[in-house]
Amino acid sequence: MSAQRPNARAGSAQNVTYHWLKRHIAQLPRHDGTFLTESEVAAATGTSRTPVREALVRLETEGFVQIVPKKGVFVPPISDAEVRAVMQARELVEDWCIRQVTSLGHEFAAELERLVAEQESLLDDPVAFIDCDRAFHRTIVQHAGNPVLADIYESLRDRQIRMGLRAVARSENRAHTVLTEHRAIVTALRTGEAERARRAVSAHLSSTLAALNVLGLPGWSSGPSEEEHA
Repeated sequence: MSAQRPNARAGSAQNVTYHWLKRHIAQLPRHDGTFLTESEVAAATGTSRTPVREALVRLETEGFVQIVPKKGVFVPPISDAEVRAVMQARELVEDWCIRQVTSLGHEFAAELERLVAEQESLLDDPVAFIDCDRAFHRTIVQHAGNPVLADIYESLRDRQIRMGLRAVARSENRAHTVLTEHRAIVTALRTGEAERARRAVSAHLSSTLAALNVLGLPGWSSGPSEEEHA
């Protein structure tokens, strides 16, 4: 198992194992199903099997794994249909949120700009790059002021981590494209033009879907086509 071994002193054994597993699962190819065993995870994390079992039950509840009696834990492949569904839900949430934050002005745009600069410094670390990407979008959603949508968005991003990491890791150009698209969103927010900001977000999400080699849903908002990113 390739994920870095956690430090059990950083939190409860169950929480540490839970976060280690999420990071490990995020690095698995989305088209492949993988079996894990409690003993393998316990050895990799340096914990007993009890917190491993508790963490796996938690992940099963969240839809990341399937516990198969007498066989282990199955990490299912992520289908194109699931990718499309997650990205469509993201667009619905982010479209509403970007309209709410357009009036926040230069100070908010500067906060996002700092995140883009941090993300640029992480080009050699796809996992950290995705974490920073999540922070960028989370900042927009949280500042929109709807805690219910913020919770929904977090669950969507949890499901997309494995999708996004593979897209960045597979293409060195994709990370640079993400930075360009994030800067376009920040520029639009600086101008205070809601429609321009909405178009920038939509183009970014369409580009992300294309990077995952998945055709968009019927009626998907206008943005770069898959062929433009081939």
